[in-house]
Amino acid sequence: MPLLRTPVYLQVVPVFCLLAGLFFSKCKNPAQPATYRDEYNEPHRPQFHFSPQQKWMNDPNGMVFYQGEWHLFYQYYPDSTVWGPMHWGHAVSSDLLHWEHLPIALYPDSLGYIFSGSVVIDENNTTGFKTGIEKPFVAIYTYHDMAKEKRGELNRQYQALAYSNDRGRTWTKYAGNPVLPSPGTPDFRDPKVFWHQQQQAWIMTLAVKDHLEFYRSPNLKTWEKTGEFGINAGSHGGVWECPDLFQMPVNGSAETKWILLVSIGDGAVNGGSGTQYFVGNFDGKTFVNDHTDSVIHWLDYGRDNYAGVTWFGAPNNQRIFLGWMSNWRYAQVVPTQVWRSAMTLPRTLNLQKINNDYLLVVNPVDMSELYAGKPVNVEAATLSVDSLFSETTVLNEITVDFDENKSTANEFGIKLSNSKGEAVFIGFEKKSKQFFIDRTIAGISNFEPGFAGRHFAPRIAANPNIRFKIFTDRSSIEMFADDGQVVMTDLYFPNEDFTRISGFAKGGTAAMLKASVQPLNGIWGNASSQKK
Repeated sequence: MPLLRTPVYLQVVPVFCLLAGLFFSKCKNPAQPATYRDEYNEPHRPQFHFSPQQKWMNDPNGMVFYQGEWHLFYQYYPDSTVWGPMHWGHAVSSDLLHWEHLPIALYPDSLGYIFSGSVVIDENNTTGFKTGIEKPFVAIYTYHDMAKEKRGELNRQYQALAYSNDRGRTWTKYAGNPVLPSPGTPDFRDPKVFWHQQQQAWIMTLAVKDHLEFYRSPNLKTWEKTGEFGINAGSHGGVWECPDLFQMPVNGSAETKWILLVSIGDGAVNGGSGTQYFVGNFDGKTFVNDHTDSVIHWLDYGRDNYAGVTWFGAPNNQRIFLGWMSNWRYAQVVPTQVWRSAMTLPRTLNLQKINNDYLLVVNPVDMSELYAGKPVNVEAATLSVDSLFSETTVLNEITVDFDENKSTANEFGIKLSNSKGEAVFIGFEKKSKQFFIDRTIAGISNFEPGFAGRHFAPRIAANPNIRFKIFTDRSSIEMFADDGQVVMTDLYFPNEDFTRISGFAKGGTAAMLKASVQPLNGIWGNASSQKK
């Protein structure tokens, strides 16, 4: 949950829902239509990314896999397109691509707003919440007491439980809430919980202002603090948020490491919000970093991937990550009307040892189910000016390889453009050895002074072949370079869809080895990849 930036024009939930906790339990989810409404085809609406049918969304939270269903809960305000009293929205998927909207899972009540957290499957019924044949879902979340914040009280955030015995469809809040009261610091939130087999206990990682704290519990109800990490480590440009701690094997070896994800509300590598990670060891009590405090690893170098965490209980011990595709510097003012915000593509995480360092390699989940017809394949060529690849589609998976050694141009890559002269460039800068996304002339940008610009990411690989895998939706680009060693995610808001895809070279020639443009279908049943 981000640092509060409540706007003066903030709307509130209906008065009858604010009277007391009793009334909150009777607030009904707004009626959901049987089919997706016309706004899923409105300007800038993502077509193969998850977005709410309407109103405000931010952090993904409570993500859990159970009996073939991927559950996505998320921070949601159903009464406005700006941040407000937080609820938990809910959707499910069988394939991580197509989503079914479900009723709101958790509403605010007399204890406060429902901030971020996690959901676990209580396999052994350690909580005693089980009442039927289904294993209980248990949500561990943060309450935020806005009344205390307005009075200047520091003990305004605390941890609580809710549980479900029908696969997450309905929820009951635990009568003993809160289970972890505030220690008197204003930022005490975003619990991420997992079962630690060696300890035979639940472990909670919690964001506390500028660092993380670790807690242990036998039953999710009683907690003891066991350690802390990060006061002097990593980036501290903003408050720490949305942690995630998990163990991973190192690809190609018998070695394992612990990964610690931490989002920061401001001060990321290209400005604003971002997610850093640490590699080290966890002894059941606290995390020990392999690196010196000054070393920072970024999960995504773009400006629009924040607050992401991984699914609990994913099959085959996979680590599947999802982020909020926005940035707190402008999330509440982007030029969308019916809804605000979308999620990134779900991404697989793998740990590799590269250049004598342990690095997360990030790639999208398999997108082939959305393929719309045959790809446009482009033969090898030497580019000196823009070379048109395709002029028919908006939604695409683009793959292109370049030979750096045989390229004399200082910049080369892929250009998306439209008939209005707007364009976004995804490329490589040879002199600085950096990837970039340039959205300087990509369309509407006057809503935030720093939105337009060029964003950079360092290249890690040493081989001469540069590979881009790029996913383009109506208002976003996700670039996975060198098979996922470097990732960038950026939004853009053109006045007309980008349907022209070209290769480009500046200041010389670029040796393109091959390229492919695979059109994609939308996921909402009324959207296609074809030009509008």
